[in-house]
Amino acid sequence: MSYIVAVRTLCEFTAKRGDLDLRFTPSPTALEGMEGHAVVTSRRAAGYESELTLSGAYGELTVRGRADGYDPALNRLEEIKTYRGQLETMPENHRALHWAQALVYGHLLCQARALERLNVALVYFDIGSRKETVLTQSYEACALRSLFEHQCERFLGWAMRESEHREARNAALDRLRFPYGEFRSGQRELAVAVYRAARDAGALMAQAPTGIGKTLATIFPALKACGQGHVERVFFLTAKTPGRALALDAIDSLHRHADALPLRTLELVARDKACEHPDKSCHGESCPLARGFYDRLGDAREAALASHRLDRETVRQAALAHDVCPYYLAQELARWCDVVVGDYNYYYDSSALLYALARINQWPVAVLVDEAHNLLERARKMYTASIEQSAFKAAGKTAPDVLKEPLKRLQREWNALNRTQTNAYQAYAEVPARVLSSAQNLIGAVTDHLADAPLSIDDSLLRVFFDAMHFVSLSEQFGTHSVFDVRLSAKAAADRGKVSSALCVRNVVPAHFLAPRHALARTTVLFSGTLAPEHFYRDMLGLPEEAAFMSVDGPFRPQQLRVHIAAHVSTRWRDRERSLIPIADLMARQYAEQPGNYLGFLSSFDYLQRVATLMQQRHPDVPIWTQAPGMDEAARDAFLARFRSAGSGIGLAVLGGAFSEGVDLVGEQLIGAFVATLGLPQVNEVNEEMRRTMDARFGSGYDYVYLYPGLQKVVQAAGRVIRTETDVGVLHLIDDRFRRAEVRRLLPTWWALP
Repeated sequence: MSYIVAVRTLCEFTAKRGDLDLRFTPSPTALEGMEGHAVVTSRRAAGYESELTLSGAYGELTVRGRADGYDPALNRLEEIKTYRGQLETMPENHRALHWAQALVYGHLLCQARALERLNVALVYFDIGSRKETVLTQSYEACALRSLFEHQCERFLGWAMRESEHREARNAALDRLRFPYGEFRSGQRELAVAVYRAARDAGALMAQAPTGIGKTLATIFPALKACGQGHVERVFFLTAKTPGRALALDAIDSLHRHADALPLRTLELVARDKACEHPDKSCHGESCPLARGFYDRLGDAREAALASHRLDRETVRQAALAHDVCPYYLAQELARWCDVVVGDYNYYYDSSALLYALARINQWPVAVLVDEAHNLLERARKMYTASIEQSAFKAAGKTAPDVLKEPLKRLQREWNALNRTQTNAYQAYAEVPARVLSSAQNLIGAVTDHLADAPLSIDDSLLRVFFDAMHFVSLSEQFGTHSVFDVRLSAKAAADRGKVSSALCVRNVVPAHFLAPRHALARTTVLFSGTLAPEHFYRDMLGLPEEAAFMSVDGPFRPQQLRVHIAAHVSTRWRDRERSLIPIADLMARQYAEQPGNYLGFLSSFDYLQRVATLMQQRHPDVPIWTQAPGMDEAARDAFLARFRSAGSGIGLAVLGGAFSEGVDLVGEQLIGAFVATLGLPQVNEVNEEMRRTMDARFGSGYDYVYLYPGLQKVVQAAGRVIRTETDVGVLHLIDDRFRRAEVRRLLPTWWALP
């Protein structure tokens, strides 16, 4: 029985002590850190070795990692750390962790090179001043071995239990049988494809309709691959909370149908939902659950891992029983769980926790992306950054004196850019160098100042600087995958003397950022009821060319859904007024012919409200209820509760909103839907610029920006009607364009279109 652990993971487990401290610190960005390492190593003499891969064993424990550098002439191993500001203000527990890592690498090097003695150095490189501070200690190889063994001894008991857990888990998963005996139609086909992708280290795009049990059909084979050693962890990623609940329920079904399945499943939730003290800051001087966090973490971790289902409430109870923060306990538990269920951002965002853990620990992971059509817009938002000039002007009034000049410099370059602009909205081929330089200068000034005075800037001002940092980071990665645009404020456009604008690095094609994350995983499975056309999602989501694609035939039959096309109605913007009466009358006529529950989807809240008003005037006998902007969870539940009550009527909602997908209303709860729009995004300056970008890159700008995203929303909304093999219902597609061949091609093949 053996256990492999990364040097960093080992030291964080054994050497991290004291408070949790999440105050903003002027730490370098990842790019600055890599650049700092490169600068340090470039200064070394010939013969210097960098990025040494090292490993060593202690009993059944194997420790591995990459040391930053070794200078044979000085017989010195170096652990390089980048920072900003005053080195003496670095917390002592950070320094202790750095030394622990350096000394472990020191032993591994002595062992690999048969060295009797070694100089071990922490090299602190100040990103701002470019100055190195070298702290060196000399050790006999036997002393380093003793220190290494001490760290390993502290970890070994845990490692052996983890190794036993993994062996028991893999054996149980290898024996695991599908919980329901029989697969549904199409479910086996999907499960086999997912297993093969995990076994063969491939990627898969799977289009599969609602009703076949996609969640279980992806989790089950991924766990079987885990049991056979192909995969070590499974990450199940969702866009919305209901997706997380379905995944947890699917895993619960495996536990119910298996004997003693030792499988740990963790649910990750957003920080604002897990925080117990939202009025306090995340450090020991403010929050009692941050004070001494790492000193109590071990006991909290042990208590939590006694449960196999680590959902939000289970983690919370374990955390509060040991006076630690529930949110950050969950972050720590992600290192030790077999399945992690969470939002897309935990793997795909620029600072994603799960991606970082998989990379550091070299885990072969299976990444299962639920309702993957949502990843496109979510990823675009992750890699888009916008800054408002008015916010920076306000910041200049309250900022510390040392930051006023950098803010003024940014304003000067910003105003100069505004003056060159002839239109209210304008896109540019690149981020102007002078604007970027001044923003970088501001970030440098802010981080240097905070290094000296960490608490001198209030939260509102910090948010402005965080926005600037995100903008600078994406500007430095700018390419043909994004556009840079400037929008003048309404006042500025009307009065050139009152210049103000917003600058935006707007991602158009997320593939550039997503591809490295797909590449790290042993397998990535993107699955959804709507992944057509295939080439569109391949281009947008960055899967490798060799990724497999499958479209699963569902269990539904054409006779289950009567489809009607109202070809006499146009819902185009210019025809909206004329469309209102025909839409209201069609809904009322269908309700009169077959009373029951219906959903009606409109393109906007304004359009929805006008139809609702007309329904009340012309057909007051038809019960209606409406979606409102900004509904909270309770209001959404109340909207859906109307369908589950004994009454009937028509619920009006916005296409692409909260009720367009992820809603299960089976049987008589929903017997029909009206879709009075093609869902095409609005034609505006931003979308037109995106269309031009897509044209230049793929030659299909209109389809990529308007047609495909619009019809995907239509299909998702219509999919609310037929949820099971016994459901029957009616669908009215209200617009003459639904008769066009290029539109009909994008609708499900099992629909019997008139």
